[in-house]
Amino acid sequence: MTAQTLPILYSFRRCPFAMRARMALFVSRQTYELREVVLRDKPPHMLALSAKGTVPVLLLPNGRVIDESLDVMRWALGEKDPHNWLGPDAGEMTALIQECDTDFKAHLDRYKYASRYNDSDPPTHRAAGAGFIQRLDARLGATAYLFGEHKALADIAIAPFVRQFALADWDWFFAESYPHVQRWLDDFITTEPFTAVMDKYDPWRAGDEAVLMTTPSADPSTKQTLGRRAKPHP
Repeated sequence: MTAQTLPILYSFRRCPFAMRARMALFVSRQTYELREVVLRDKPPHMLALSAKGTVPVLLLPNGRVIDESLDVMRWALGEKDPHNWLGPDAGEMTALIQECDTDFKAHLDRYKYASRYNDSDPPTHRAAGAGFIQRLDARLGATAYLFGEHKALADIAIAPFVRQFALADWDWFFAESYPHVQRWLDDFITTEPFTAVMDKYDPWRAGDEAVLMTTPSADPSTKQTLGRRAKPHP
């Protein structure tokens, strides 16, 4: 058996938790093997590493398993944090991310994926989620990003969930009075690191050629992908 020399990331392209992990790995210029997962057919190896069965799951060469997205982000940025994403107030950022991951995520799910929940009342949950968006808008009225004039951990951790909320009814979202969140979200989805990590890949199967993700240190605005790429999807 060949010894593992690179981190291995089990991921699902559209999962916001996996998105933020991939973005942190990208910006910290980590080279790693990407294994795209089909959530209805999870690889046995991933389940052996993490019984939770959720992505992301990061396996380090030393055998350590990291299966919480924020922990993946903090590990990656602990290795290299070229844009000082960890720099702003850690406690305040953590509290805001926690609110996103708990209260806001619960309302988001019952609004966007109402058919999955017996107790869902989409208009009620949209209104409750909008309260969080309004609080973000107030913050973003004062500074370009949530914790100052530069992107930080909280922006990258929260924006994928705001994107999901907006996607539930894009026209409604951009007709509402959230000018600062709308500007912030537009910036997020049209620039790196988001655009750099959203390519589509075929689901991984044991024995497949590795898909290696790397950000060349000489030009962090580009991304090279080595290995097997998926055919373009509509």
